Amino acid sequence: MNVIAKPLTEKIAAARRQLDAQVREMVQWHFDPATGCPFWLDYAGRLDFDPRKEIGGFSDLKLLGHFQDEWLRGGPVRKWVPKGLAGKPVYVFETGGSTGVPKTRININDFQTDYELFSKTLSEKTFPKGADWLMLGPSGPRRLRLAVEHLCQHRGGICFFVDLDPRWVNKLITRGEMQELDLYKNHVINQGLTILRAHDNIQCLFTTPKLLEALCEKIDLRKAGIKGIFCGGTEMNAQFHRFAREELVPGIDFVPTYGNTLMGLATSKPFDSKKKDYTITYYPPSPRAVFEIVNPDNLDETVAYGQTGRVLLTTLTREFFMPRFPERDEGERSEPIEPYPWDGVSNLRLFSALQESVVVGVY
Repeated sequence: MNVIAKPLTEKIAAARRQLDAQVREMVQWHFDPATGCPFWLDYAGRLDFDPRKEIGGFSDLKLLGHFQDEWLRGGPVRKWVPKGLAGKPVYVFETGGSTGVPKTRININDFQTDYELFSKTLSEKTFPKGADWLMLGPSGPRRLRLAVEHLCQHRGGICFFVDLDPRWVNKLITRGEMQELDLYKNHVINQGLTILRAHDNIQCLFTTPKLLEALCEKIDLRKAGIKGIFCGGTEMNAQFHRFAREELVPGIDFVPTYGNTLMGLATSKPFDSKKKDYTITYYPPSPRAVFEIVNPDNLDETVAYGQTGRVLLTTLTREFFMPRFPERDEGERSEPIEPYPWDGVSNLRLFSALQESVVVGVY
């Protein structure tokens, strides 16, 4: 393992102290009868200890076990609304839903906070303040639609949208209706082209790898005035990263991201154009969210740096407490770096055990 320079070592220690403090604060909030949500208060009532007394830092979250996928499927959704936030307007966002009941997560201000933090990482030259945006990606009940719009508004712009139903795309793929899928894709792309040609202040774009490639078959985005592209999706790998920078959108700032409804938004390691290393490494927005890269056969065992493991996600906000949730993704555990003095994940991809059962669709 590489020797970490002393200043970075000190930053890692400081980040860990901040994370432990965040854990203590969130556990106090979510397990306090005056502020917690019905789900966690009921959960605490079935424990033989008081989390507020026993959990003093991040490593103690193991006492709560692992957050289960099915807890977020079905209602009542109000079981997740903390009493301390009663009366606030509540959003509900969905994830999945291609088959069966989708997972739901409540939001009040989390998505705005997450994307305002992400905004600080964007270049003002290539994502100019006051520029308008086009969001060409999944819409409907997903957090992404409102989150990208908030990011645009936070930077002084106006966001344009195209309707896109990824669940319909997944159904077409599952049924093998490739002609219908192609027609729908062209329908979406043509709407995006119409917007780009009609509004000359659109300089920033959010889309997925597949949609970006389809869009670039029809238009030169640089000539269309696009300066920065914020792009995320399952197929965002090193190969596509190189393809995007060198062939699809050369001269445009290309920013890979990894986000979901349960976490928020992870930022990628800054690209070094001199090294030409297209490996994508993501760092979560600690202390609001944390990645552990673990042995898929033993979720309590963290793998060594550089080794492959499953992503275990913890979310720590006043709106949503989700300790140690096994995500559907895997990758290599990455060491802390100067901007992000905590663990990251490289070469993120669909968890190998799920590759035959999950359709990634437009992502």
